[in-house]
Amino acid sequence: MDPIPPTRLDAAGLIALACEADLSRPCTVCEPLRSPGWESMPGSFDRRALVRVGTLRDPDDDDPTLAEHHPGGTHGWSPDAPIALAYHPYNRCDLWQCVNCRRAYLRYTEYGGYYEDERVRQVDPARIVATEG
Repeated sequence: MDPIPPTRLDAAGLIALACEADLSRPCTVCEPLRSPGWESMPGSFDRRALVRVGTLRDPDDDDPTLAEHHPGGTHGWSPDAPIALAYHPYNRCDLWQCVNCRRAYLRYTEYGGYYEDERVRQVDPARIVATEG
């Protein structure tokens, strides 16, 4: 039996889930992931500490764009880069939440010629922009 596909999120849904986080106290569970920009998923991180709660992927698009959205001169690694749902890499992301504090993280896998690198970025609701691809 196939698992139930995650709920597809729009900007409002992503913002709502990102705002569920309990930021009033430190969380040692997901602390290694907290970064405003994209980072490689630490190999020692226990992935069971995150639960998938949604996706930004379009199930009807087998070849999402590789174009990025950087109107303010940012780049893919910029910590202040916008989270533009219709653009790369966000159009290939799933949304995960920490089981302890509910902080939200976007994850996707980057594929190179001879490697795979799982990337993670903490969701800052202020960086989310609704865009058309």
